Parts: sequence; C-alpha cells; structure tokens
Amino acid sequence: MTPRKALTLVFFVLVLGIGYYSMNAAPVVSDQTYSYHGETQWYTDYDQAQQIAATEEKPLLIYFWTTWCTYCEDYDQQVYSDPAVQDRLDEFVLVAVNLDDDSREASRLKQQYEANYPPIHVAVTPDGRELVRINGYAGDDFATYLDRAQTRYEQ
Repeated sequence: MTPRKALTLVFFVLVLGIGYYSMNAAPVVSDQTYSYHGETQWYTDYDQAQQIAATEEKPLLIYFWTTWCTYCEDYDQQVYSDPAVQDRLDEFVLVAVNLDDDSREASRLKQQYEANYPPIHVAVTPDGRELVRINGYAGDDFATYLDRAQTRYEQ
C-alpha cells in the first residue's frame, strides 16, 4: 500500500469516527415520558399533565418546540436556567410538544393552540382555556408572562 493510500484510508476512518462520536455524544432530548429543556423536566403526555394540573390545581404551560429551532436553544441555555424563571415554572405543570411530531395528540394540540412555528408557549387552565400566549422568543420578559398567566389563573 502506498503512503498516499494509507493516509487517505486513515483520513476516512478519522472522519467516520468523528461523525459517529458526534452523533452519539449529543444530549438526550427526550424519552417516552419526559422531554428535558434547560435541565427542566417537561411532560410529553398532555392528558397525564392535564390530570396532574387538575389534581394540583395548577395551570399548564405548553411549550411548542423543535430540535432545529435556534430560539428554543436560547430558551434552554438562557431562560430556563434563570433561578427566577425556575421558581415561576414550579407553579405550572409543564408540557413539551415537538412540532415535528406527527402523532394524533401533537397534531390536535398544534391545531387547538394554532402552533405552527417554534417557539410558542401557551399557558392554559387544566380545562384548556388559554391564559397567556408567548409567540417567539420572550427572553427577559418570559417571567413577566408567567406572572401574568398565574394572576389570570387565580382570578
């Protein structure tokens, strides 16, 4: 084998190894029951979350997201990690709906809450009445929206 062929072979093995590693080193975004965003645990089963919200007498916060959404990544890294936001999120039952999911439940929620492009957060009562809607990236105002939703829920 010539040195050039050997270097070419080593190069391709290296590229394949890096590709394999990068695909397997990616964080787990969700499992069967929960989705994790910014170290925050979100339910993926709306009906289960709705029952919990009714039992605990809390509003739901539905988060419509996708893996390709750069603003969703900003929420994960900058907003959900804020301790003030974390305190407010504790007052909600959290539900994450991947907009790329074509399941019957996800399709129903996307249609019901007119969610067609991420990120969208919709705070609702346990019976589904909309309290507050956040279209797009709210950044520093996110906690204010959560406070408004909580106030409307308590009225």
